[in-house]
Amino acid sequence: MKEYNYQTKKELLDLKNKLQKKHKQQLDKLNKIKKQITDVPNYSDPNYVKLLKQKTTLEEWIAQYNESIKLINDSLEALELIADPNTTQELLTLSDEILKENEIKLAQLRENLLSQGQRFDNFILEIRAGAGGEEAALFARDLFRMYTLFFESKGITFEITDVSQTEIGGYKHISAYIKGKGAFEWVKYESGVHRVQRVPVTESGGRIHTSTASVAILPDIDTQDIEVKINPEDLEIERIRASGPGGQFVNKVETAIRIKHKPTGIIVVSQQSKSQTANKEYAMKILRSKLYQLEQEKVRAQLSQTRKSQIGNQDRSEKIRTYNYQQNRVTDHRIKKTWYNLDQIMNGKIEELLLTVKEELDKKEQEANNE
Repeated sequence: MKEYNYQTKKELLDLKNKLQKKHKQQLDKLNKIKKQITDVPNYSDPNYVKLLKQKTTLEEWIAQYNESIKLINDSLEALELIADPNTTQELLTLSDEILKENEIKLAQLRENLLSQGQRFDNFILEIRAGAGGEEAALFARDLFRMYTLFFESKGITFEITDVSQTEIGGYKHISAYIKGKGAFEWVKYESGVHRVQRVPVTESGGRIHTSTASVAILPDIDTQDIEVKINPEDLEIERIRASGPGGQFVNKVETAIRIKHKPTGIIVVSQQSKSQTANKEYAMKILRSKLYQLEQEKVRAQLSQTRKSQIGNQDRSEKIRTYNYQQNRVTDHRIKKTWYNLDQIMNGKIEELLLTVKEELDKKEQEANNE
């Protein structure tokens, strides 16, 4: 009998079973939201728009579920035909084509359907200088430029929400709100310590230095059907004066907001607006995203603190990627893959890199979920 590489009957039935269980949960959630919509007193209620978005997201999930179940059933029928010794050659060829096409389609649908139903678009990007002093701050600036040039090429917008610069233009830290369809999916695996090896502009002896900067990607959970409960008594809220890049000016009015979540020690700052209220709302958005991520990481039993889980202690040894300027090389240590076009990558040409990393790490995550 001919050997086929696509999914077996057992794999298809297991997938169908998982999807059916998830479908029941999503259907219950959808019915609950529909009832909540009918209970909203008027269309101008802010909760009405949020409920409509949640309803649309769930209906899209169910449409994809129905498509997946049809693909699975068609594949199961094709497998039965292949196993039947009386099947004609024409039907064998057709069944073979169906299985191959369906496997590709199912792979595209599976991740979204078996996730928590959350496909993020917008997110918060944070980059902080790590080990290496001034050179680390310059590298943090270069990383931010790399990402934003890529975002611009994809029509993804960004707004800087908090920044602290050094005297020569490096970033001690910088935060930005990134907005665009599919934005989060591009960079969801970029969190971690990034290492650079190069001769710093501040080095007169021509010696190569090793420095680090950390990247954190925090999905905007306010756009999803996700609740993060925060006890007001756990918050320490402080009004501060907003400062411009490099401390070039100081706002005479205390409009910037700093919030500390005492149980976790998480601190967020927002100074994007001249409105104190707007800054507080945005700071709370960041805090909710960080607390959500903290809970996700606990569930996965990986690491226990939001920022530490993403950036470690910023030590040179805790790296996910190395940027070596002398060799024009970028190496991602998680997938053991190297590119020799660092000059292009630092100018925002990172699509191939991001796609390769996403494909490999998605595959590892899928294998882990199946264990």
